[in-house]
Amino acid sequence: MGEADGKTILISGGSRGIGRATALEAAKLGWNVAFTFRSNAEAAAETVRRASAFSGSAVALEGDSAIETDVARNFEAALEQFGKLDAVVINAGIVAPSLTLAEMSTMRLEHVLRTNVLGALLFAREAARRLPSSAGPSGGTLCFVSSAAARLGSPFEYVDYAASKGAIDTLTIGLSKELAPQKIRVNAVRPGLIDTEIHASGGQPNRAENLGRTTPMGRPGTPEEVAQAILWLCSDAASYTTGAVLDVAGGR
Repeated sequence: MGEADGKTILISGGSRGIGRATALEAAKLGWNVAFTFRSNAEAAAETVRRASAFSGSAVALEGDSAIETDVARNFEAALEQFGKLDAVVINAGIVAPSLTLAEMSTMRLEHVLRTNVLGALLFAREAARRLPSSAGPSGGTLCFVSSAAARLGSPFEYVDYAASKGAIDTLTIGLSKELAPQKIRVNAVRPGLIDTEIHASGGQPNRAENLGRTTPMGRPGTPEEVAQAILWLCSDAASYTTGAVLDVAGGR
């Protein structure tokens, strides 16, 4: 891509994993970076510190993407800090310990769907309201972080998570058609087995490494590899790409 053109990006869930990698790769391009975090202030500060070592400016914004007032406040703060938004990445998401659907409690289902689906809808709605008037002449971009689980189903592990990511794929397609006339492109990446902390939160810290060996490429992916795909979709190089769901899954 190689464009140090002063773009500004807002990422939901940027303190760790794919969100952090996206923040750092954007900063390397010279973009201004704003990202949200829910509770881990120490991890958020580390992302800011590392991003600030590059040419871009970075700011961490505390908030829960599933709370409407938090989302509006985060967008306002990003715009106040940088004056505009060119790209929004909806990355915040959770997974719960491996269970069959028959074993899952209603509380778990509500928690996963509230974060992964309602949170994505609220963040995307605010982006749809803000980007048309905020982005530069080339228009704005919105990129969802989905998952290969959306097409694999994650049986005996996380069918609730897989279902939530299936909703993200559908949202990508529909919203891309709604926003195209306003010069806003909407795409998604669908990561596979990526070596991040999310597997530990699901009770399987070595899942990516163990299952990564079974992929056609024989290894798990890195957060940076996903971040590069996200930033391509958010860049002017992808100017005729909208409604796309890009697999970054090692052939799985």
